[in-house]
Amino acid sequence: MAKEDWIQKKWRPMMAVLYMAICACDFILFPVAWTAVQAAFHGGLAMAWQPLTLQGGGLIHIAFGAILGITAYGRTQEKLMGANNGGLPPPVIMSPSVTSAQPLGGHSDFKKSPTVPELPER
Repeated sequence: MAKEDWIQKKWRPMMAVLYMAICACDFILFPVAWTAVQAAFHGGLAMAWQPLTLQGGGLIHIAFGAILGITAYGRTQEKLMGANNGGLPPPVIMSPSVTSAQPLGGHSDFKKSPTVPELPER
């Protein structure tokens, strides 16, 4: 199996960190800095901070949401298909099958413990 490049493995987390940095700057850091500049100039700047990412209808938030949402769904599907196990399918967990059901009134002849099939040894 060929070794993946670091950017091929880490691009999804990097996109999430980039989006968090953009939101932190636009909604926390820049408004605080803008207010500090206004205070330093004794209110000489009369305009309030307007988030840059909300201009244009907030398209950047929609785009990042789509990218991160679709790739998170795709990665989940990769994991379910066994991408981390070298392409092997995930292990099958066998649950016991109940052959008889207990009526609501309850009967004494109800089988208390269903038989559990033995798993083959590896």
